[in-house]
Amino acid sequence: MADKKPKENPLKRILLVFSMVAFLGSTGYGLFGLYSNALQQPQTTATPEEASVDQQLAAKERGYELVLEREPENRVALEGLADIRLQRQDTQGAIAPLEKLIELHPQEAGYKVQLEQLQQQVGEVGEGEEESDR
Repeated sequence: MADKKPKENPLKRILLVFSMVAFLGSTGYGLFGLYSNALQQPQTTATPEEASVDQQLAAKERGYELVLEREPENRVALEGLADIRLQRQDTQGAIAPLEKLIELHPQEAGYKVQLEQLQQQVGEVGEGEEESDR
């Protein structure tokens, strides 16, 4: 008895090979594009973030100032303004809102302590500048 294998259609074989080549080619092309873009464009985001933080702090400071124009005794705005100015290293500017807070809320010891610390810092900076001028 002779084994009879059905002959595969040559058209099916050609179509199968063509499909495999097309699949592998499109996959390879996509991966090549992905990796080549990643290698060509190094990421540098530190500088814009720092500028962005400073702009955000300036915007918040302006917002607190606007609130204080309408409501000069607003405790939240005074605290926020002092805090923002400290974050921006404006110790001299943070003193005025703290003095107003102490005037409005003399029972809060935390305001007095923070004001004394700031006045000492400003005094030390002022003394250092006077000595360097001599």
